[in-house]
Amino acid sequence: MTEHARIWVVDDEHAVRFVLATALRDAGHAVEVFESSDAVRAALAAQPAPALLFTDVRMAGGDGLALLEWLSESYPGLPVVVMSAFTDVASTARAFRGGAYDYVSKPFDLDAMVELVARVLGERDAASITPVAEPEPVEPPAELIGHAPEMRAMFRAIGKVAQVPLNVLVTGETGTGKELVARAIHRESPRAHAPFVALNTAAIPSELLESELFGHESGAFTGAQKRHIGRFEQAHGGTLFLDEIGDMPPALQTRLLRVLAEGEFFRVGGRELIAVDVRIIAATHQPLEQRVAEGRFRADLLHRLDVVRLAIPPLRARRDDIPLLAEAFLARCSARLGGKPKVFDRAALQRLRTHDWPGNVRELENLCWRVAAMAPGDRIGMADLDAARFGQSSSATGETWEAALAAWASARLHEGDAGLHAQARERLDRVLLDAALARTGNHRGEAAALLGLGRNTVTRKLGASRTRKPRT
Repeated sequence: MTEHARIWVVDDEHAVRFVLATALRDAGHAVEVFESSDAVRAALAAQPAPALLFTDVRMAGGDGLALLEWLSESYPGLPVVVMSAFTDVASTARAFRGGAYDYVSKPFDLDAMVELVARVLGERDAASITPVAEPEPVEPPAELIGHAPEMRAMFRAIGKVAQVPLNVLVTGETGTGKELVARAIHRESPRAHAPFVALNTAAIPSELLESELFGHESGAFTGAQKRHIGRFEQAHGGTLFLDEIGDMPPALQTRLLRVLAEGEFFRVGGRELIAVDVRIIAATHQPLEQRVAEGRFRADLLHRLDVVRLAIPPLRARRDDIPLLAEAFLARCSARLGGKPKVFDRAALQRLRTHDWPGNVRELENLCWRVAAMAPGDRIGMADLDAARFGQSSSATGETWEAALAAWASARLHEGDAGLHAQARERLDRVLLDAALARTGNHRGEAAALLGLGRNTVTRKLGASRTRKPRT
């Protein structure tokens, strides 16, 4: 380790500056502290750059991420470690995109920080750090919601993987937000200017899935009256998100593998070789290794997709985020329904926090839609949760689902909607199908039997309900 290295610490909190500077000085380094990014810029105009710089994100004297981006361009080679107590995907991704060496969550372990300094200085380029022109400011992207440690780790991973052109496999239970993570990766990547195209492979009948992915020529099969451009071509230069990849038929797995290996394909019925540049983000709630062992998923395709794996924690594993999510969803739902803003009271938030949420974030959002539509007042309490059948079994809810339907219909009619019967029928199909598939582990034949439907009917309804999104 480089002894007596010059290290700067930038933070508007005296306690943070004091404890970190003391630990680094005890390790033999010369430490200088600053209260703002403006003070750092002024110091750099008067003296050489340090060997390493720590900066907070949110400071009264200037944005730490803006300082990072300025340093990355003005003093290339200067290692910068970003610190924050408010980690989110936007700031994490912006930090790594801006050239941060690492992103550390507060409160941090001082021994770990000393070890981090040793690692940074050991890897540091010996070339001199010379100033260059100041860059244009960068607009921060949108944020995902979550401050729990598990989500901070997820945001950090998104920030890193977004910058590298690798395929990603996103795993997690149903309703955890796998598509949100995929969209965040795309948004923070160099491909953000190009299309993000999503396809739920379980929602498309197997006989149509090949055409959806690769397109078809006119006359390729009965009903193909004109050329159809598939999702791969639509996503050229951007990102293709393949949800529920574990349900892809074996024949399609083989063709997808060839496209991933060669970057080119033929449309169905076509003779022209189509070359595409597409990044694949796949997602599944199923254990793909188990499906490989059962012979239901190709091992070589799994290896192609699973270059980087991001596992989204279930909502019950990050209970501290539940109040934050609930309040954000309720505010959004209230605004969409056109009524007064509504909030949860303390007792209701505590009840939400202790629920296990088998449907994860999607279940929480659906609950917020129900209470926003049904609750008579603007403060949501325990009675409102009970009225929205929260935490109750179907046998205990009596006719509350009918009350929820009535509230939904009333809200839609108030907004002047028409065609409610078709919307309600599609929504009912989606709810029943999702419940049956969840009960049977996504086995369509068993789900069909539970619902009293034929398997082909279930497949058709899945395609209809999941390609159209009725208003809620």
